[in-house]
Amino acid sequence: MKIIDFIGEVTEYDKKEILEERKPRSWLKSVSAFANGIGGALIFGVSNDERLIGLQNVQDTSEKISEIIKTKMDPIPQVVLDNHIEDGKAFIILRVLPGQETPYYYAADGNHIAYVRVGNESVPADAIALKRLVLRGTNMTYDSIVSSYRFQEFSFTKLSSVYRNRTGMELSDSDFISFELVAENGKLTNAGVLLADESPLRHSRLFCTRWYGLDKVSGVMEALDDKEYSGSLVSLLQNGMEFVKNNSKKRWKKTGTGRVEMPEYPEQAVHEALVNALIHRDYMEVGSEVHMDIFDDRMEIYSPGGMPDGSIVQNLDTDHVVSKRRNPVIADIFSRMHFMERRGSGFKKIKEDYHRAVNYRSEVEPLFQSTARAFFVTLYNLNYHVPVAEVLIDSEKVAFDNEKMLIDREKLLIQKAIDELKVTKRTKVKAKMLFTEMGMERIFGRREIMQMMNISITAAGNLLNNLKNGGLIEDVKGFGKGKYKFIKPSK
Repeated sequence: MKIIDFIGEVTEYDKKEILEERKPRSWLKSVSAFANGIGGALIFGVSNDERLIGLQNVQDTSEKISEIIKTKMDPIPQVVLDNHIEDGKAFIILRVLPGQETPYYYAADGNHIAYVRVGNESVPADAIALKRLVLRGTNMTYDSIVSSYRFQEFSFTKLSSVYRNRTGMELSDSDFISFELVAENGKLTNAGVLLADESPLRHSRLFCTRWYGLDKVSGVMEALDDKEYSGSLVSLLQNGMEFVKNNSKKRWKKTGTGRVEMPEYPEQAVHEALVNALIHRDYMEVGSEVHMDIFDDRMEIYSPGGMPDGSIVQNLDTDHVVSKRRNPVIADIFSRMHFMERRGSGFKKIKEDYHRAVNYRSEVEPLFQSTARAFFVTLYNLNYHVPVAEVLIDSEKVAFDNEKMLIDREKLLIQKAIDELKVTKRTKVKAKMLFTEMGMERIFGRREIMQMMNISITAAGNLLNNLKNGGLIEDVKGFGKGKYKFIKPSK
C-alpha cells in the first residue's frame, strides 16, 4: 500500500517531516487527540505539502518515538509503529488506537493538557470536552449520572401512559430502577430527570418555527407559526411531530389504478430525525436546545453536540455508519417503547423513507452535517415548486404503493382479529406489538418474543398459544422447533 492510499483509508491523520525531539508537543498533541477520539495515524517523513521526504534512521527514530510517548503521555496510549518503504525512501506510520482510559494528557514541561480533534487540528480540550472524556474514561455517560432530584418529587404520567399504550405493560417503581431511571438511593439519574413530566433541566426544550419564505429574514413576515416546548422527552417528541403535521401539506395524484400520496415530508423520516435529535443530543451543552425550522423548501433540525465518536458525518458513508449512543439509558427506554431500534443507524432509515416516496428525486436527498459541537439534518420538501401535473410517477413505486395498500388492509384485518380474541387488553397490545415487529414474513419463536418484550418464557409461550388458538399464526418447518409466522385470518 502506498502512503497516499493509506491516507485515504484513515479518518484522522497528521504528518511530520521529521521527529521533533526538542518540541515533542508539536506531534504528541496529535497522539493525545487521536487517543481521546476515534484513533488516527501520524506519518513521519512527509512534508506539510505532502511531499514524500523520507527519514534517515528509521530504527533510531522509532525507538525515540516510543520512549517519548512513554515519558510524556499520561496515561500511555496504545500505539502501533510500522516501518514503510516507498520509492526507496523510509517512513514511520504511528497508529494511535482509540483509548479506553480517557482523558490522555500531554504531561511534560510543566503542562498537563488533553487534546481533541476539531476538523483536521488537534486543540486543547475545553471544560465540557474534558468532562466528556472523564465520563468516558470511567465507563459512564451523562444520562447515567445520579442527580440531586428525588424520585418522589416528580410525576411521570406521560412516560407511564405512553409505555402502557405501546407495550401493554405497566411501568412499576422497580422498572424505574431496573431501567436506570432511578438509583438505589431514590434519586433520579439524569435520564430520569429528562423523562419527568416537568423536567427541571431548562435546556431540554424543543423550539419549532414555521418561517415565511426560504430563510429566517424574509422582509415580509418572519414566522407563520412558532412554538416552544418543554417537559418530558416523550412530550417533546409528540409535540414536535404534531407541529410538523400542522405545518405541512399532503398532495394526491390520480393514477390508472387509483391515487397515490405525495407528502411534503415522509412521516417516518421526520420521526427518525427528531428522535435522533432528542435522544442523541449532548445534554452537557447547557444553553442550547433542539431546534426545528421549517421553510418553504426544507426542514432543518439542529441538535447540540456532534457525532458521539467525534467523527464528521460529511466524511462518512451514512449507509454504513455504526450506531453509537451518547445517551444509552434514554435510548434503551425509547427502544422499549418502539420509538427507535436497538441497533442500526437512523441515517439509512431516513434516506430509505425518502427513496420510497413516489415524488422523490435525487435533488431532494436528505442532508446530514456535523461539527464538533453540532449536528444538522436537512429534509427537503418533496413538493416544493413541483406542480402535481409535472410529477413523474415511477410505475415501480406505484406498484409498491399499491402493494403497501394491500398490506395495510391485511394489517387491519389482523389487528381486527386480535381485537376479537378472548384475551386481556394487555395480551392484545402484546400481540399487536409482535405483529408490528414481525409482519407477515418474519419467523419467530419464544426466544424472539422474550428479547423483544423483555418478558418471561412462560409469558411468551402463553402469547403464542393465544395467537395459535385464534388462527393468527402457523407453524413453520425447517427453522427448528417452535417457530411461527403470522397468517391472514380465515374470516
